[in-house]
Amino acid sequence: MNLNDAIFAKQSAAELDHRIDAACARIAPLWPLKHFVAVNPFFGLVDHSFQDASDTLARITGSSLYMPRAYFREQLANGRITHEDIEQAIERCGSRLDAAAVERALATEAPQPKMGMASVSEVLDRVEGGIWTSFVTERISLHCAAYFDLGQAMVGMPWRNLPLYASWRKAASIDHSPAMMGLDDFRASVAKLPAEPRAAIAWAVSELGVPDAAVERYLHAALLSIGGWAAWARYLRWQAELGGQRDDSIVDLLAIRLMWDVLLFKAKSSAALVARWREMLAASMRPPSAKRQAAAEIDRILLNAMEIGFQRVVIAGLAIPAPSAPAVRPAVQAAFCIDVRSEVFRRSLETVAPAVQTLGFAGFFGIFIEHVPLGASAGRTHVPVIFNPGYRIHDRVKGGDAATLLDQRRQRIGLSKAWKGFKLSAASCFSFVEAAGLSYGPKLLSDSFGWTRPVPDPDSQGLARQDIDRIGPTLEAVPQAQCCTQHADSGIPQSDRLSHAERILRAMAMTGNFGRLVLLAGHGSTTVNNPHATGLDCGACAGQTGEASARVVAALMNDPAVRRGLRERGITIPEDTWFLAGLHDTTMDELRLYDTEDVPKALSQDLAQLRQWLEQAGDLARMERAAMLGIGDLPDHRVAADVRQRSRDWSQVRPEWALANNAAFIAAPRPRTAGMDLGGRAFLHEYVWHKDEGFRILELIMTAPMVVANWINMQYYGSVVDNPRFGSGNKVLHNIVGGAIGVLEGNGGDLRVGLPLQSLHDGKRWVHEPLRLSVFIEAPEAAMDDIIARHDLVRQLVENGWLHLFRIGDDGAAYRRVAAANWQQA
Repeated sequence: MNLNDAIFAKQSAAELDHRIDAACARIAPLWPLKHFVAVNPFFGLVDHSFQDASDTLARITGSSLYMPRAYFREQLANGRITHEDIEQAIERCGSRLDAAAVERALATEAPQPKMGMASVSEVLDRVEGGIWTSFVTERISLHCAAYFDLGQAMVGMPWRNLPLYASWRKAASIDHSPAMMGLDDFRASVAKLPAEPRAAIAWAVSELGVPDAAVERYLHAALLSIGGWAAWARYLRWQAELGGQRDDSIVDLLAIRLMWDVLLFKAKSSAALVARWREMLAASMRPPSAKRQAAAEIDRILLNAMEIGFQRVVIAGLAIPAPSAPAVRPAVQAAFCIDVRSEVFRRSLETVAPAVQTLGFAGFFGIFIEHVPLGASAGRTHVPVIFNPGYRIHDRVKGGDAATLLDQRRQRIGLSKAWKGFKLSAASCFSFVEAAGLSYGPKLLSDSFGWTRPVPDPDSQGLARQDIDRIGPTLEAVPQAQCCTQHADSGIPQSDRLSHAERILRAMAMTGNFGRLVLLAGHGSTTVNNPHATGLDCGACAGQTGEASARVVAALMNDPAVRRGLRERGITIPEDTWFLAGLHDTTMDELRLYDTEDVPKALSQDLAQLRQWLEQAGDLARMERAAMLGIGDLPDHRVAADVRQRSRDWSQVRPEWALANNAAFIAAPRPRTAGMDLGGRAFLHEYVWHKDEGFRILELIMTAPMVVANWINMQYYGSVVDNPRFGSGNKVLHNIVGGAIGVLEGNGGDLRVGLPLQSLHDGKRWVHEPLRLSVFIEAPEAAMDDIIARHDLVRQLVENGWLHLFRIGDDGAAYRRVAAANWQQA
């Protein structure tokens, strides 16, 4: 090889490496079940416009980002989309069509690509009529499940010390299943494959004759063909990058997928397969047909029409002048998470107690912690997944021997695990059922009727009932006797507390007129036999319940030294004000208060009154949710009993609707929305721009809570529009894989991502409307434009159409951002 050839080869390798990394970046991460947080499944495509991303996916997978025409026909028929909505959508999209043409187009389904960018196994299925795609997916999935296992397997697979691709080569070299499918030389061929994953990918691209212009799209399509495990590998890379490291499991996985393509292509190299493969490659490089582009224009107009119909209602509500509240001290201030379920409870609380002022703030309450429960061997992150925790917080035990209680809990949990292991072991499982099966009859009966939990509550497992309320997080460093050796450092240093307290209060716009009680209400859910249970908990707390964060911030605000420092910085908290932590159970709409024994006796009547208001608000919120749960005709006490039973019922597929039907994010003072019934569809964030010096809080809102709300919104959107690819199918068929990695639908296939159908559809209709998030922020447009210009991700979301951004004027009028630094009154 001469010098020019060597330079060209090096450049080609560098170009291919770039394309490999670009394809891997197109995959959105999948968080494990222990903190299953929402993620935008199209996160890797946000540098495209929404329409370009739809076209890209349509050319790769054969499915666009729009609902079928039948769905839009139904919305037009029932009045959800009006003729006027379509006319406005045509104008918004800059289309030359008229409303009549759009409505006529609804009579037919949009044309779809015949194949998309298919794998060799998919082409082979069409040529031979076999099941090669499912076979290949199954073999890859089995290997990944064993390799990435988090503790489910009794005996771990060998070669887990090797990289994923190397371990697959070891396993594939002794795998006889391909031979049973007719691939007699498979094992011998595996031994001859390139040893390095990137070299293997380069070899595959060459052997398959993938044109240079189609390489990145082909690599992207290969990853999407095993999208669940690709998403898991992308999560591993995401986590490594947060720690300043790198994980290449996703590259290894891509190499494995391509090796299957090459080996199948060589083993089954018939004239028909080669011709069909080349035909598919050629078709993948052609631009979309005029017919497909016209159909996409119709789809875009219909989606915008639905969104305009929703936005009109919100805009009308914002335009109603907010009543000027008298400057009196509120009886209670209650800060809730911005979660859409909080909107229902906040509105209910304000209805039964007009003297209560509610606020909305991200549910981790601005404190970046990792919480280590008593006796735990590892901490749980309680910050949004785009951040790292800054402090490790341990539990303490009030008024007792912490070391003794810690030992007791560890022993009880250890015995429980040993007993479970004995029941499930291969040597004893059958004899155990024969000997002790009947004794489980009463327990099975009580579990089936929801009278008891099928499994212990993980937060209280190993603790006696009387000890639970004695345990809670502390700001102080915990003695070594109370924590495990690997977590000796803990607490928030006194020198750091004041700055955090000031930052949090200013971000919440709470700088004066404090109530006697200030409630910080995190949220969580109560369900059983639900693999996606953490998806019902607080996304801002990385899929954990929010009481730890609320209790830490409450303790921070009650610290006398912190209050003295705040007074010097212009924030005076009255001596008779006490911060109190709570947890809103979104399944049962009950709000539990913590550390009430620490509340000063002078506030005992205030506390009793708050308890009564919270109970009444819970009744009202449950009655509002009852219609969605199909129990709206029951009396109050029956509704309460039913939702409690749902929380314990191991067979309940819809214990609650979680964030279904979310559609708006509003950052404004509460008086702006206090008179609106937003139906549990809006994320409500408190924001008063007049108090935001330098617009630092606005920048935080637009770069963190708004982005997280977009992730949630897009997870629901993708799970409805394309559930087979971006959802998780029928939850009745789910099986947990790898301990807590994710779920399979049935006993095999690819790892599933997204939400199950039962979280989106009630059996008759879609409960969630697939709309892009409409963001309303009360702030000057210049400040918003500046933030958009300085943050690429925010700019991509806004200008590429992944959300709609509106500015609320001081008079309540709404202005939509229609182009770069260009706003138009809505």
